[in-house]
Amino acid sequence: MKIHWLGLIVVAVLCIAMDVYICRRLRRSGYRWAAWFNGALAVLTAALATGVAVMPLSEAGTSNSTFVTGQYMLYTFFAILAPKALGMLLYGIGRLLKQRWLTVCAFIVAALVFGIMWWGAIVTPGKIEVKEVELAFDNLPEAFDGYRIVQWSDAHLGTYNGRTAIVERQIKAINDLHPDMICFTGDLVSRKTDEALPYRDLLAQLHAPDGVFSVLGNHDYDNYVRWDDEKEQVADRKALCDLQTAAGWRLLNDDYAIIHRGDAQIVLIGTENFGDHPFEKRGNLAKAYSGLRDSNFKIELQHNPYAWRANTLPNSNIDLMLAGHTHAWQIMLKLGDWRWSPACMRYPEWGGAYREGKQLLYVNIGTGMVGTPMRIGATPEITVITLKKSR
Repeated sequence: MKIHWLGLIVVAVLCIAMDVYICRRLRRSGYRWAAWFNGALAVLTAALATGVAVMPLSEAGTSNSTFVTGQYMLYTFFAILAPKALGMLLYGIGRLLKQRWLTVCAFIVAALVFGIMWWGAIVTPGKIEVKEVELAFDNLPEAFDGYRIVQWSDAHLGTYNGRTAIVERQIKAINDLHPDMICFTGDLVSRKTDEALPYRDLLAQLHAPDGVFSVLGNHDYDNYVRWDDEKEQVADRKALCDLQTAAGWRLLNDDYAIIHRGDAQIVLIGTENFGDHPFEKRGNLAKAYSGLRDSNFKIELQHNPYAWRANTLPNSNIDLMLAGHTHAWQIMLKLGDWRWSPACMRYPEWGGAYREGKQLLYVNIGTGMVGTPMRIGATPEITVITLKKSR
């Protein structure tokens, strides 16, 4: 976690100016207790920001517990700052327009935002949304009509800091779906392999008749800490791959597997992370599978949906790509079938099913968290995809 000192200084100056103004207004209005309370919050936010700034959160030797503590400290800082800033904005507009009701709204909105932010940090991460999706294809072999694939993505196991209950519920939910195949589309951890160690036995409990398959996500390459020795980084990455293999998963690092139903078959292709800037473009489709335009029905596992338009569509006739990565930026608004996420500002395909001609992409918004330990509206997703033969 990098701290940009100039940005930190600008935020600190704005916070101090805002808190001085709030305290003065409260004191002038006779709410001295509220002024003291706001002053205490100001001291708390300053302490949180200072603490995060001096914590060695980018070092390889920093424990996951320390890293998670830093995440929650930073989130608490913003969970205090954001409602206060939004309330101040409404209050300022109310004074400018001389509309006293906006002053009341300012307090209500600030309290509502504070509540939503902490609901997203405490309650939503423990929920599971099982999404049932049917995808139809002209060239799907008849023997695979009704074939069920469960997609799990972006677990970021370090998020839970060794608390296994949430992951245990996710594993049970996946197994209870009785899929033919389970696919994990990357980001098992956030920083290092040791985040996954408390969950080894749980990961080994995943089972499906045709197997559990996985690919690596951008966080699985150990690029989010500073290593003293590159060999340590390579060794840690190998340890993560070995952990998945020991759990009975088949890791498809630019590789493929053939799934049979009698004389019929489909090809499952796994490519290493192929990301948009600043993420690395590692995935090599031609290396993974040479018959990229053959008549086989093909499914690709790839972490980043960016690869669909940048690599998969122009270079293959792959029928279905499964991806993750976006998390819907851990913020999503839903109203009936309508959904919106700020992730759309960067990723045209950020969550759900997308079609280009006869080729489809499905983006799973994941179950874990990275950066900020919250999910506001973006309930952890486990997807069960049923393949159907077009009639």
